[in-house]
Amino acid sequence: QYCDDGAFGKEMQVIQNVTGKQPVILGMDLMDYNGVNQAHGSSLRLPTKVQAYWDKGGIVTLCWHWNTSEEYARNEWWGTFYTDSTKFNLQKALNGQDQAGYDMLMKDIDNIAQPLLEIQAAGIPILFRPLHEASGGWFWWGASGPEAYKELWVLLYDKLTKEYGLNNLIWVWNGQAADWYPGDEYVDIVGEDIYPGEKVYTSQATKFFEVAEYSTERKLVYLTENGCIPDPDLLVRDGAMW
Repeated sequence: QYCDDGAFGKEMQVIQNVTGKQPVILGMDLMDYNGVNQAHGSSLRLPTKVQAYWDKGGIVTLCWHWNTSEEYARNEWWGTFYTDSTKFNLQKALNGQDQAGYDMLMKDIDNIAQPLLEIQAAGIPILFRPLHEASGGWFWWGASGPEAYKELWVLLYDKLTKEYGLNNLIWVWNGQAADWYPGDEYVDIVGEDIYPGEKVYTSQATKFFEVAEYSTERKLVYLTENGCIPDPDLLVRDGAMW
């Protein structure tokens, strides 16, 4: 369950009240560590929230709604992870046409490395799912096409793992199309986000077997975001073990 307020947020409390339990996996966001978010006074308490859930016996996954700096904003700064809300062009930042944009990318990666280092020092692994849903094009990291996206993925991977030495990140990729896959050496888990509609409990088996072929290895396949939870009996019947 995604809940930015952590174990004690309202989504988690609703689930607790209805079921008497909390989900094994808590999802949160690295958004507060964007440079523009920090400039507007964001809370930087993520490691504390991660530690609290880990201490309860839970697992944490982190995504990253990556806002661009205010100079690129078309609309409100807090929504500039959306393509329509930013003038930022990933291709130009990567090919040298926009040095300021490239510098912004590097600085924001430096920013998120700090809480991740704290989490690593505490001995906590993270299911790390950055740059999600790229092929849809609605986020800027997917708006310049698959080659620029894959270059950014590898850049992010290399900077966090080689420069910062982060080895507690389990890299979860859900670019949503085979030609956006950056390569097996940069991915631990492949995933897909599926919102099938109200009261649709099917196994999504067709998509499961498609996603399983993105990798040439036998990697775990995750349903990384979902609307309705598929019926477990149908998952077993169809062999679609998300």
